[in-house]
Order: sequence, then structure tokens, then C-alpha cells
Amino acid sequence: MNPANTPSRKSSPSRRIPIGVPLSPALNPDRQALPLGACRVTAGFPSPATDHIEQRLDLSEYLVLHPEATFFLRVKGDSMTGAGIHHGDLLIVDRSLSPASGRVVVAALNGELTVKRLQRSRGKLTLKAENPAYPDIAVNDEHEFQIWGVVAHVVHTP
Repeated sequence: MNPANTPSRKSSPSRRIPIGVPLSPALNPDRQALPLGACRVTAGFPSPATDHIEQRLDLSEYLVLHPEATFFLRVKGDSMTGAGIHHGDLLIVDRSLSPASGRVVVAALNGELTVKRLQRSRGKLTLKAENPAYPDIAVNDEHEFQIWGVVAHVVHTP
């Protein structure tokens, strides 16, 4: 059984995912909660700021809902810029989420990891790029294919 409970297509014992891909859960025994301001930041006209701290926020608790099923990956390339995913962004990938049509997934395709939007239509799978410079990939029985997880969040540094 593969990580996302999705049937694998054609398996090959000689194909391996590159070494160094983080597979350990996103557990951190040294979590640190940081201050969360009581006011919201206006994206329109400025408002007076306050120094009041409403509570403390641990981003791990906010972004990682299933720690035992979550891992992080760094994005390489620009095929998903239309989905707000850019080169260098950090993906928070949750293996426990259902890889439904329309969701952004991390998949192993012929031994290489890729992040694309999953489309299911009439029994066929397509990995769709979110950049018109890249073609969509129709997944068929010729491919070694496995969904590793669903992208739950993207950490983007402007």
C-alpha cells in the first residue's frame, strides 16, 4: 500500500525515489509558541497599531493537523506559479488527506517527485501544471505512479 492509499501504477523494484527526500513526520519536540497580535493588519488604508498580544501561536499546531502523516518539501521549478507555489517555497504535505480531483498533490512519477494539480475525469488521471509553459501529464499504465500526499499549505517568502 502506498502512502496516500492510492493504487500504484506499474511498480518497478529498480526505480527509487531520490535519497534525501524527507519522510519523517513533522514532529518537533522543541515547539515554540510566538506572540499573536490582537489586531488584524489592514491591507487597505492603515489603522493605528496596538501593542496588545492576544495569545501565543505555535505555527506547527496551526499548519500541521496530522503530525504523524505530515512532511515538508522544498519546491524546485516554476510549473505551479499559477497556484501560488514558487521556486524555493516550502510545502507542507499531509499524507492523511484524500487526493481528490482538483487538489494539489506531491506524486512520484517514474521515480521523480513532482507537485501538480490532480485531475480525474472519466477514469483517467492527469497531473496539471499551473503554468502555461508546462504541459499536463496524462498518467497511464506505462508510468510508475504513486501519490505521496496532498499539499496542505505553502510557506512562501516574498
